[in-house]
Amino acid sequence: MAPKLDDAMKRLDIALGLLEASVSRRLEADRRRGGLETELQLMQDDRARLAEELDGALTRLHRFEAATDDVSRRVRQAIGAVQTVLAQAGQFEPEEG
Repeated sequence: MAPKLDDAMKRLDIALGLLEASVSRRLEADRRRGGLETELQLMQDDRARLAEELDGALTRLHRFEAATDDVSRRVRQAIGAVQTVLAQAGQFEPEEG
């Protein structure tokens, strides 16, 4: 009967070893998944922050474009006024075209 008991103990020991290895793999997988979920949340937070910053940058860009258009229009008007004054004084002949 002792050999049967020894065989049963060996099988039990092997089964416990396999169970321990399985539990270890499962715990490691859970730890990695938790790490991945944390990393995913951080990336989503970064994405939201970057989207907000991009919206702000686009708003500023549109304001700068509007200001640039206004300045360009005023410079053209000033050039036209200077050319008119010079033409009236006989100092300037407007280009044709």
